[in-house]
Amino acid sequence: MAAPAPAADADSALVPLSALQHLVFCPRQCALIHLEGAWAENLLTAEGRVLHERVDEAPGETRRGVRIARGVALRSLRLGLVGKADVVEFRARRSGSPQPYPVEYKRGKPKPHDADRVQLCAQALCLEEMLGIPVPRGALFYGEPRRRQEVAFDDALRARTEEAAKAVHALLDSGETPPPEPGAKCRSCSLEAFCLPKTSAGRSAAGWLARALREDDQP
Repeated sequence: MAAPAPAADADSALVPLSALQHLVFCPRQCALIHLEGAWAENLLTAEGRVLHERVDEAPGETRRGVRIARGVALRSLRLGLVGKADVVEFRARRSGSPQPYPVEYKRGKPKPHDADRVQLCAQALCLEEMLGIPVPRGALFYGEPRRRQEVAFDDALRARTEEAAKAVHALLDSGETPPPEPGAKCRSCSLEAFCLPKTSAGRSAAGWLARALREDDQP
């Protein structure tokens, strides 16, 4: 199994859980958002934001013996992560405390990459650390097919997630934004205008913006 990321000593050292999803999707996107503070909303991100807001703001409830908690705060000092779960279902067991089952809501269809699965697994690792209860599986709910896709948190996915946590800390600690790697996935990224080589002309979106402002000031 992969070596865990260094433990964080304070909340200020914790990285948002969403950064893992950004990192697995594209390390440059992760750095643009979490290092350079770049963000631009498009139709896809707006739909995702509205979906999460609706889920988080809905009241908790109990259905058929399953307690449903929404907008659950999460933290892992071991992995240096902090964030929120859209939904955690607490399912009764024959013995012991109820079994946590995280559910993450996503717009669109299931993705060909592991970014969503890694984010969900990170939520499970946080729950295990916080509650001291094993979390063997959870689910991703995709808006377009409108059904759940269950995810088993096996050893391979746990190792992938812990490696991602370690990598995101290393990336942010380095303070450097990786160079662009254009591909098909760029078409769905709201940061495309910051990122493409023709506009970024280098590693840093902040640097590109500064150069663009200087050019505008020239007579």
